[in-house]
Amino acid sequence: MRADRLISAVLLMQARGRVTAAELAAELEVSVATARRDLEALSTAGIPVYPQPGRGGGWSLVGGARTDLSGLSAAEARALFLLAGPVAESDEAKAALRKLVRALPGPFRADAEAAASATMIDPARWGERDKTRPELVDRLQAAVIGRRKVRLAYANSKRERSERLVDPWGLVDKDDVWYLVAGTERGRRTFRVDRIMAAEATDEPAGRPDDFTLAQAWDEVVAEVERRRSRTWATVLVESRFADVLRDQFGRHSEVVAEEDGRSRVRLAAPTPLDIARHLAGWGALIEVLDPEPVRAELARIGAELTARYG
Repeated sequence: MRADRLISAVLLMQARGRVTAAELAAELEVSVATARRDLEALSTAGIPVYPQPGRGGGWSLVGGARTDLSGLSAAEARALFLLAGPVAESDEAKAALRKLVRALPGPFRADAEAAASATMIDPARWGERDKTRPELVDRLQAAVIGRRKVRLAYANSKRERSERLVDPWGLVDKDDVWYLVAGTERGRRTFRVDRIMAAEATDEPAGRPDDFTLAQAWDEVVAEVERRRSRTWATVLVESRFADVLRDQFGRHSEVVAEEDGRSRVRLAAPTPLDIARHLAGWGALIEVLDPEPVRAELARIGAELTARYG
Protein backbone atom coordinates (compact mmCIF):
# COMPACT_ATOMS: atom_id res chain seq x y z
CA MET A 1 0.00 0.00 0.00
CA ARG A 2 1.14 3.54 -0.68
CA ALA A 3 0.72 4.57 2.97
CA ASP A 4 3.31 1.99 3.99
CA ARG A 5 5.78 3.37 1.45
CA LEU A 6 5.26 7.01 2.39
CA ILE A 7 5.84 6.30 6.07
CA SER A 8 8.82 4.08 5.33
CA ALA A 9 10.34 6.80 3.13
CA VAL A 10 10.11 9.38 5.91
CA LEU A 11 11.58 7.02 8.49
CA LEU A 12 14.37 6.01 6.12
CA MET A 13 15.35 9.62 5.53
CA GLN A 14 15.21 10.28 9.25
CA ALA A 15 17.61 7.40 9.85
CA ARG A 16 20.02 7.97 6.95
CA GLY A 17 19.75 11.67 6.39
CA ARG A 18 19.77 11.39 2.60
CA VAL A 19 18.60 8.74 0.15
CA THR A 20 18.41 8.51 -3.62
CA ALA A 21 15.29 7.39 -5.46
CA ALA A 22 17.18 4.25 -6.50
CA GLU A 23 18.11 3.45 -2.89
CA LEU A 24 14.53 3.98 -1.76
CA ALA A 25 13.24 1.82 -4.62
CA ALA A 26 15.60 -1.02 -3.62
CA GLU A 27 14.64 -0.71 0.04
CA LEU A 28 10.87 -0.74 -0.65
CA GLU A 29 11.05 -3.14 -3.61
CA VAL A 30 9.35 -0.80 -6.08
CA SER A 31 10.45 0.84 -9.31
CA VAL A 32 12.64 3.93 -9.28
CA ALA A 33 9.81 5.88 -10.94
CA THR A 34 7.40 4.86 -8.15
CA ALA A 35 9.91 5.85 -5.46
CA ARG A 36 10.43 9.21 -7.14
CA ARG A 37 6.67 9.85 -7.32
CA ASP A 38 6.34 9.01 -3.61
CA LEU A 39 9.08 11.49 -2.72
CA GLU A 40 7.47 14.16 -4.87
CA ALA A 41 4.08 13.44 -3.23
CA LEU A 42 5.61 13.99 0.21
CA SER A 43 7.14 17.25 -0.91
CA THR A 44 3.88 18.45 -2.51
CA ALA A 45 1.96 17.60 0.67
CA GLY A 46 4.15 19.92 2.70
CA ILE A 47 6.58 17.44 4.26
CA PRO A 48 10.05 19.08 4.41
CA VAL A 49 11.55 16.80 1.78
CA TYR A 50 13.82 18.31 -0.84
CA PRO A 51 16.07 16.96 -3.62
CA GLN A 52 19.74 17.81 -3.99
CA PRO A 53 20.93 17.27 -7.58
CA GLY A 54 24.37 16.26 -8.71
CA ARG A 55 26.86 13.63 -7.66
CA GLY A 56 26.35 12.58 -4.05
CA GLY A 57 22.89 14.12 -4.05
CA GLY A 58 19.56 12.63 -3.14
CA TRP A 59 16.48 13.42 -1.12
CA SER A 60 16.70 14.75 2.44
CA LEU A 61 14.57 16.09 5.24
CA VAL A 62 15.22 19.70 6.14
CA GLY A 63 17.50 19.72 9.16
CA GLY A 64 19.55 16.66 8.24
CA ALA A 65 19.60 13.15 9.65
CA ARG A 66 17.60 12.32 12.77
CA THR A 67 16.58 9.11 14.46
CA ASP A 68 13.13 10.35 15.48
CA LEU A 69 10.43 12.62 14.07
CA SER A 70 11.12 15.64 16.25
CA GLY A 71 12.22 17.59 13.18
CA LEU A 72 8.67 17.77 11.83
CA SER A 73 6.60 20.83 12.66
CA ALA A 74 2.94 20.50 13.70
CA ALA A 75 1.76 21.52 10.22
CA GLU A 76 4.15 19.06 8.56
CA ALA A 77 3.02 16.21 10.79
CA ARG A 78 -0.63 16.96 9.95
CA ALA A 79 0.24 17.03 6.23
CA LEU A 80 1.89 13.61 6.45
CA PHE A 81 -1.05 12.01 8.25
CA LEU A 82 -3.64 13.64 5.97
CA LEU A 83 -1.76 12.14 3.02
CA ALA A 84 -1.19 8.65 4.47
CA GLY A 85 -4.25 8.17 6.66
CA PRO A 86 -7.00 7.76 4.01
CA VAL A 87 -5.04 5.08 2.09
CA ALA A 88 -3.95 3.03 5.12
CA GLU A 89 -6.24 0.03 4.60
CA SER A 90 -4.04 -2.90 5.59
CA ASP A 91 -3.36 -3.86 9.19
CA GLU A 92 0.35 -3.31 8.56
CA ALA A 93 -0.21 0.26 7.32
CA LYS A 94 -2.44 1.10 10.27
CA ALA A 95 0.14 -0.33 12.68
CA ALA A 96 2.84 1.77 11.01
CA LEU A 97 0.73 4.91 11.46
CA ARG A 98 0.26 4.13 15.15
CA LYS A 99 4.02 3.70 15.60
CA LEU A 100 4.62 6.93 13.74
CA VAL A 101 2.24 8.77 16.07
CA ARG A 102 4.18 7.50 19.07
CA ALA A 103 7.41 8.75 17.51
CA LEU A 104 6.09 12.31 17.27
CA PRO A 105 6.70 14.92 19.96
CA GLY A 106 3.87 14.86 22.52
CA PRO A 107 2.23 18.19 21.55
CA PHE A 108 1.80 17.02 17.92
CA ARG A 109 0.22 13.62 18.58
CA ALA A 110 -3.41 14.68 19.03
CA ASP A 111 -3.44 16.68 15.79
CA ALA A 112 -1.68 13.87 13.92
CA GLU A 113 -4.19 11.26 15.12
CA ALA A 114 -7.08 13.57 14.18
CA ALA A 115 -5.58 14.17 10.72
CA ALA A 116 -5.18 10.43 10.11
CA SER A 117 -8.90 9.86 10.72
CA ALA A 118 -10.21 13.13 9.25
CA THR A 119 -10.70 11.71 5.76
CA MET A 120 -11.75 8.36 4.38
CA ILE A 121 -12.09 6.99 0.86
CA ASP A 122 -15.24 5.09 -0.16
CA PRO A 123 -14.56 3.75 -3.68
CA ALA A 124 -18.10 2.37 -4.24
CA ARG A 125 -20.47 4.59 -6.19
CA TRP A 126 -24.04 5.16 -4.96
CA GLY A 127 -26.08 2.03 -5.51
CA GLU A 128 -23.03 -0.17 -6.01
CA ARG A 129 -21.88 -3.00 -3.83
CA ASP A 130 -18.60 -2.66 -1.99
CA LYS A 131 -15.70 -3.65 -4.20
CA THR A 132 -13.04 -5.93 -2.84
CA ARG A 133 -9.43 -6.14 -3.91
CA PRO A 134 -8.95 -9.24 -6.11
CA GLU A 135 -6.95 -11.98 -4.40
CA LEU A 136 -4.72 -12.29 -7.46
CA VAL A 137 -3.39 -8.76 -7.02
CA ASP A 138 -1.04 -9.67 -4.17
CA ARG A 139 0.30 -12.65 -6.09
CA LEU A 140 0.88 -10.60 -9.21
CA GLN A 141 2.51 -7.79 -7.21
CA ALA A 142 4.97 -10.30 -5.75
CA ALA A 143 5.82 -11.48 -9.26
CA VAL A 144 6.33 -7.87 -10.45
CA ILE A 145 8.64 -7.09 -7.53
CA GLY A 146 10.48 -10.42 -7.79
CA ARG A 147 10.72 -10.10 -11.58
CA ARG A 148 9.43 -13.61 -12.25
CA LYS A 149 7.51 -14.73 -15.31
CA VAL A 150 3.86 -15.63 -14.72
CA ARG A 151 1.78 -18.26 -16.47
CA LEU A 152 -1.73 -16.91 -17.01
CA ALA A 153 -5.02 -18.55 -17.86
CA TYR A 154 -6.99 -15.66 -19.33
CA ALA A 155 -10.54 -15.22 -20.63
CA ASN A 156 -11.00 -12.31 -23.07
CA SER A 157 -14.16 -10.22 -23.50
CA LYS A 158 -15.67 -13.01 -25.64
CA ARG A 159 -14.97 -15.55 -22.87
CA GLU A 160 -12.38 -17.26 -25.05
CA ARG A 161 -9.80 -18.86 -22.76
CA SER A 162 -6.09 -18.93 -23.51
CA GLU A 163 -2.85 -19.62 -21.67
CA ARG A 164 0.31 -17.58 -22.00
CA LEU A 165 3.62 -16.88 -20.29
CA VAL A 166 4.12 -13.17 -19.56
CA ASP A 167 6.66 -10.81 -18.03
CA PRO A 168 4.70 -8.84 -15.36
CA TRP A 169 5.71 -5.17 -15.44
CA GLY A 170 3.18 -3.46 -13.19
CA LEU A 171 -0.36 -3.26 -11.85
CA VAL A 172 -2.83 -0.39 -12.18
CA ASP A 173 -6.02 0.21 -10.20
CA LYS A 174 -8.34 2.32 -12.37
CA ASP A 175 -11.78 3.06 -10.95
CA ASP A 176 -11.55 -0.10 -8.79
CA VAL A 177 -10.74 -2.32 -11.77
CA TRP A 178 -7.24 -3.82 -11.67
CA TYR A 179 -5.09 -4.24 -14.77
CA LEU A 180 -1.82 -6.09 -15.30
CA VAL A 181 0.63 -4.48 -17.73
CA ALA A 182 2.93 -7.18 -19.05
CA GLY A 183 5.36 -8.09 -21.78
CA THR A 184 4.44 -10.90 -24.18
CA GLU A 185 5.80 -12.43 -27.37
CA ARG A 186 3.72 -9.86 -29.25
CA GLY A 187 4.90 -6.90 -27.19
CA ARG A 188 3.23 -5.05 -24.35
CA ARG A 189 -0.28 -6.20 -23.42
CA THR A 190 -2.81 -5.21 -20.76
CA PHE A 191 -4.89 -7.82 -18.92
CA ARG A 192 -7.93 -7.21 -16.72
CA VAL A 193 -7.22 -9.00 -13.45
CA ASP A 194 -10.88 -10.02 -13.05
CA ARG A 195 -10.55 -12.00 -16.30
CA ILE A 196 -7.46 -13.89 -15.16
CA MET A 197 -8.69 -17.39 -14.30
CA ALA A 198 -5.37 -18.51 -12.80
CA ALA A 199 -1.88 -17.10 -12.33
CA GLU A 200 1.24 -19.00 -11.34
CA ALA A 201 4.64 -17.41 -10.83
CA THR A 202 7.53 -19.39 -12.29
CA ASP A 203 11.21 -19.55 -11.42
CA GLU A 204 12.08 -18.03 -14.80
CA PRO A 205 13.32 -14.42 -14.55
CA ALA A 206 11.14 -11.82 -16.25
CA GLY A 207 12.53 -9.26 -18.65
CA ARG A 208 11.64 -5.58 -18.67
CA PRO A 209 12.82 -2.78 -20.99
CA ASP A 210 15.39 -0.50 -19.36
CA ASP A 211 13.38 2.60 -20.26
CA PHE A 212 10.04 1.21 -19.05
CA THR A 213 7.96 3.30 -16.65
CA LEU A 214 4.52 2.16 -15.58
CA ALA A 215 3.10 5.69 -15.64
CA GLN A 216 4.12 6.27 -19.26
CA ALA A 217 2.94 2.84 -20.36
CA TRP A 218 -0.45 3.37 -18.73
CA ASP A 219 -0.82 6.80 -20.33
CA GLU A 220 -0.39 5.11 -23.71
CA VAL A 221 -2.94 2.41 -22.80
CA VAL A 222 -5.49 5.02 -21.70
CA ALA A 223 -4.96 7.08 -24.86
CA GLU A 224 -5.56 4.03 -27.08
CA VAL A 225 -8.64 2.90 -25.16
CA GLU A 226 -10.17 6.38 -25.23
CA ARG A 227 -9.46 6.62 -28.97
CA ARG A 228 -11.40 3.39 -29.53
CA ARG A 229 -14.24 4.59 -27.33
CA SER A 230 -14.70 7.75 -29.39
CA ARG A 231 -14.89 6.38 -32.94
CA THR A 232 -18.45 7.65 -33.53
CA TRP A 233 -19.50 11.23 -32.82
CA ALA A 234 -23.01 12.63 -32.69
CA THR A 235 -24.47 16.13 -32.29
CA VAL A 236 -27.54 16.51 -30.09
CA LEU A 237 -29.75 19.28 -28.72
CA VAL A 238 -30.84 19.18 -25.09
CA GLU A 239 -32.30 21.72 -22.67
CA SER A 240 -29.38 23.58 -21.13
CA ARG A 241 -30.46 22.60 -17.61
CA PHE A 242 -29.84 18.95 -18.53
CA ALA A 243 -26.51 19.49 -20.28
CA ASP A 244 -24.43 18.72 -17.19
CA VAL A 245 -26.33 15.46 -16.60
CA LEU A 246 -25.63 14.42 -20.18
CA ARG A 247 -21.96 15.34 -19.83
CA ASP A 248 -21.70 13.27 -16.64
CA GLN A 249 -23.14 10.31 -18.54
CA PHE A 250 -20.60 10.53 -21.39
CA GLY A 251 -17.63 11.85 -19.40
CA ARG A 252 -14.70 13.08 -21.42
CA HIS A 253 -16.51 12.08 -24.60
CA SER A 254 -18.83 15.05 -24.50
CA GLU A 255 -18.52 18.75 -25.26
CA VAL A 256 -20.98 21.64 -25.26
CA VAL A 257 -20.29 23.47 -28.51
CA ALA A 258 -23.07 26.09 -28.51
CA GLU A 259 -26.05 27.53 -26.65
CA GLU A 260 -29.22 28.46 -28.52
CA ASP A 261 -32.70 29.40 -27.26
CA GLY A 262 -32.29 27.70 -23.88
CA ARG A 263 -30.88 24.54 -25.42
CA SER A 264 -27.30 23.28 -25.61
CA ARG A 265 -25.72 21.77 -28.68
CA VAL A 266 -23.58 18.90 -27.40
CA ARG A 267 -21.09 16.66 -29.17
CA LEU A 268 -21.02 13.08 -27.88
CA ALA A 269 -18.86 10.07 -28.69
CA ALA A 270 -18.96 6.28 -28.25
CA PRO A 271 -17.49 3.26 -30.08
CA THR A 272 -20.50 2.70 -32.41
CA PRO A 273 -23.80 4.38 -33.40
CA LEU A 274 -25.64 1.68 -31.43
CA ASP A 275 -23.68 2.54 -28.26
CA ILE A 276 -24.72 6.19 -28.53
CA ALA A 277 -28.35 5.26 -29.27
CA ARG A 278 -28.52 2.95 -26.26
CA HIS A 279 -27.30 5.73 -23.97
CA LEU A 280 -29.77 8.26 -25.41
CA ALA A 281 -32.85 6.06 -25.75
CA GLY A 282 -33.85 6.60 -22.13
CA TRP A 283 -33.94 10.36 -22.64
CA GLY A 284 -36.94 10.06 -24.95
CA ALA A 285 -38.01 13.38 -26.48
CA LEU A 286 -35.76 15.39 -24.13
CA ILE A 287 -32.97 14.99 -26.67
CA GLU A 288 -32.93 15.65 -30.40
CA VAL A 289 -30.16 13.94 -32.38
CA LEU A 290 -29.08 16.14 -35.29
CA ASP A 291 -26.47 13.80 -36.77
CA PRO A 292 -25.21 11.35 -37.89
CA GLU A 293 -28.00 9.43 -39.60
CA PRO A 294 -26.85 5.97 -38.33
CA VAL A 295 -27.47 7.08 -34.71
CA ARG A 296 -30.93 8.42 -35.63
CA ALA A 297 -31.68 5.11 -37.40
CA GLU A 298 -30.65 3.07 -34.35
CA LEU A 299 -32.89 5.20 -32.12
CA ALA A 300 -35.80 4.68 -34.50
CA ARG A 301 -35.21 0.93 -34.49
CA ILE A 302 -35.07 0.82 -30.68
CA GLY A 303 -38.26 2.88 -30.51
CA ALA A 304 -40.04 0.57 -32.93
CA GLU A 305 -38.99 -2.49 -30.92
CA LEU A 306 -40.31 -0.95 -27.70
CA THR A 307 -43.58 0.10 -29.36
CA ALA A 308 -44.07 -3.38 -30.80
CA ARG A 309 -43.64 -4.95 -27.37
CA TYR A 310 -45.31 -2.42 -25.10
CA GLY A 311 -47.41 -0.21 -27.36
